[in-house]
Amino acid sequence: MGFLMRVPNADVRNQICHSIISVYSSVTSKHSVDGMDSLSKPAAVSKPAVPSHRFSKHSMRLHPTSLGYRVQLLEKSGLAETLVLSMALLENQPAVKLHVLQTLQMLSSSSDVNCSLILKAQGAQQICFHMNEPDPSGQVLFRSSEILWNLLERGCKEEVTAQLSNMDCIMALKEAFLHQLLNGFRHYDLQLRNDLLVITTLIAENPKSPLIESLFAKQLVLFVTFPELKSHNPLVRNLKLSYNNEDFEMKRLLLNLVVVMSKDLSALQLFKEGHVVLALLHLVKPTAAPPEGQSGPRNWNTVQQEELQLQALATLATVAPLMLDDYMTCQGNTCLLLLLEWCTERDAYFGQGHSFHGTGGRGSKKAQMRYCVRLLRSMASLGNEAINQDLFDQGAISQLLVIIMQMEGSPEEEDVITLEIKADIQLILSALCENNPHRKELFGSEGVEMTVHFLKMSTEKFYSGLGHNKLILSTVDCVWSCIVGCYTTEDVFLEKEGIFLLLDLLHSSPRNMQNVVLGTLLELCDNPKTMSHILAWRGQKSLTTPGLLLQLWRQEEAELGVSRDLYGRISDPKKPILCYYQEEEDSQVSLPANRPSAAVMDVSENLRSKIYSVFCKLGFEALPGLSTEDYITLSIVTRYLDFKVGEVWDEISKELSLEGVRPVTPDEEALDTIAKMTEDTARRVTTQQSSMLEQRDKEDVSEEKRMYTEISYNWKQQELTAQSWEHFVAKTSNYKILKETKEHQERTIYSSRPKPKYKEAIFHPTQIHGLQITKFCGRVMTVESTPANLTGGPLANTELALERVPIQGGALRKLPTATEDPEYFNTVSVK
Repeated sequence: MGFLMRVPNADVRNQICHSIISVYSSVTSKHSVDGMDSLSKPAAVSKPAVPSHRFSKHSMRLHPTSLGYRVQLLEKSGLAETLVLSMALLENQPAVKLHVLQTLQMLSSSSDVNCSLILKAQGAQQICFHMNEPDPSGQVLFRSSEILWNLLERGCKEEVTAQLSNMDCIMALKEAFLHQLLNGFRHYDLQLRNDLLVITTLIAENPKSPLIESLFAKQLVLFVTFPELKSHNPLVRNLKLSYNNEDFEMKRLLLNLVVVMSKDLSALQLFKEGHVVLALLHLVKPTAAPPEGQSGPRNWNTVQQEELQLQALATLATVAPLMLDDYMTCQGNTCLLLLLEWCTERDAYFGQGHSFHGTGGRGSKKAQMRYCVRLLRSMASLGNEAINQDLFDQGAISQLLVIIMQMEGSPEEEDVITLEIKADIQLILSALCENNPHRKELFGSEGVEMTVHFLKMSTEKFYSGLGHNKLILSTVDCVWSCIVGCYTTEDVFLEKEGIFLLLDLLHSSPRNMQNVVLGTLLELCDNPKTMSHILAWRGQKSLTTPGLLLQLWRQEEAELGVSRDLYGRISDPKKPILCYYQEEEDSQVSLPANRPSAAVMDVSENLRSKIYSVFCKLGFEALPGLSTEDYITLSIVTRYLDFKVGEVWDEISKELSLEGVRPVTPDEEALDTIAKMTEDTARRVTTQQSSMLEQRDKEDVSEEKRMYTEISYNWKQQELTAQSWEHFVAKTSNYKILKETKEHQERTIYSSRPKPKYKEAIFHPTQIHGLQITKFCGRVMTVESTPANLTGGPLANTELALERVPIQGGALRKLPTATEDPEYFNTVSVK
């Protein structure tokens, strides 16, 4: 059927297109009485007579094939490609060409295969060439744009844009767009104009498209700045916008086109000449509502103005960093800081939040603040001193600090947008204060309080999915850029226990965040007051800072695949700190001179060099809270620099071998000596580590013996207590045992008395001047009695009761006086 398009007859060609559309149609056809399918029968063609003997009484009726089967046959036949090629034969038959375009539109609307076949025949280019031909019906341009849309959606977009990226196609699109823009007034015309603008935007993504050479880009830039900027150009002098939805959509497409074209640096000159930045800043400025009872000039409505304001801010975030001179000339910083101040004001403004850029800003100005802060971050992060100085002179630091603390004190629940704004504000502050001691000093105590507040964030929020991890990273970056390097702010940070918060964060933060935190701590170690704070920190289970750093060292070496034995000792003295990826690169070719080697890259890519630097500040001896495992690791950390130097020399030696260079004899001997010294150092460290393990084993054995002795003594005491209790119970229940105990006690007392050396010696009393000495069962007590001149009589004997608590317990009892039982005590008076 496609090949029949060669027949130079308009009716035949129209009938072929009609038949193809009928075959592709999803409408079920009716059957004739005799069962023959009558999908499409021209009136001029009569049905041939069928002999009656060919149909029996029980013959089956014929049914049409399914639509999917017919579509599959059409795709396999390559009909779409044939129809595109046949368009070259239809120069003088516009009606047939329109019918062919209608057929191609239908074939490309739902089939990827047909789109590929059309592109194979250069269909996009051929259709674009003829889209502006005279057409009384006005359908050629519409059908052509629809086919191009289908090819972009279902075909290869890169192939379509490549076919359209030539001067003829660009000129055809330019002519069609200008015609619809300047002459179209129906809703249909405005939609077609926007469709052509979308196709132009997709073509602009191709860097090889001659959009600028065709002067189409210059005209589009003119329309971007309309109606914000007045112009005497004839294209816009009499151009009127109705500010309806289609005009609003065109304005958004033009702003998007600016972002796409900004990738081509040659387009920046057009932006400069067209004052694009100035027009965008006009869109950014908040527009005051007209006084009540008065109608302002016709313009975008509130919802449209909000969406254009947000999209202009997003566009400036891409364009302004590329056009710094225009940005400064138009006082972009002032405009954005005023907009930021407007965002913090409380008024009757109610954000709609309907658009993509307005997400999360309904009922507030949060969306405007989000894109305003994002734009300021893009400008400040450029490192341009003129822009940053201008921001600083206008009080951006204090303004941003007030805003972020107001947001933190707001009762509203945190969401993704709020956390993004806070993180961006901290990044702006970091960019402004970095490498500038004066700005760091003005960051002051308010800034320190802000960073300390965010450092106290719970570590459970790191994995919330809202962006708390980005916020804590920006906070650490703010500490590094705004506090470190200024002793005034550093002292305030130390007073606020900032070092403790950083160490807590280092202990609990994820692995990918520890490098930044440890780097910040290392920078703060230059302050002599920091050391006392670092050593005073205690974590969980009384973990100290040296213990934490050594723990991180072991984790780092485990991830890097460093060779260690079961106890953490060096297992290979030839490779004491070598990583697995360094071993993989050993067998590769020689590296170029401008590329750092693996040993050098290792210093900046992991924590070990920073941990070693911190220990250089703390010292390697008399560190608190270290175990034997920590001391084993510390012996490696102490020699880290020696091992790293040996690695570098080893790489130099291997590089020379790979390049076939033999060093002179003194240099070769020096290389061998360095390698031997590194290996000897590793062996000495291994010996030291083994002695530490032996000492630990001895201490463990000694501790075990001490514990065993203590346990034995406790058991012995329990046995003695039990025996004493049994003896006491026996005395109370058996009079014979009690009598024996009494006799044993008396013998013991008697034997404890001193025996006179001479039996014939004279015994003298021991009472001297009113002192009475009483002896109780081995104990002697001296009691000063009352003088006789006060009592009026001779000195009376004093009765004393000895409270004796035997080992087996019992009640207190009063002992007899000296006249009753002289065996228990003896009283002598001496005058």
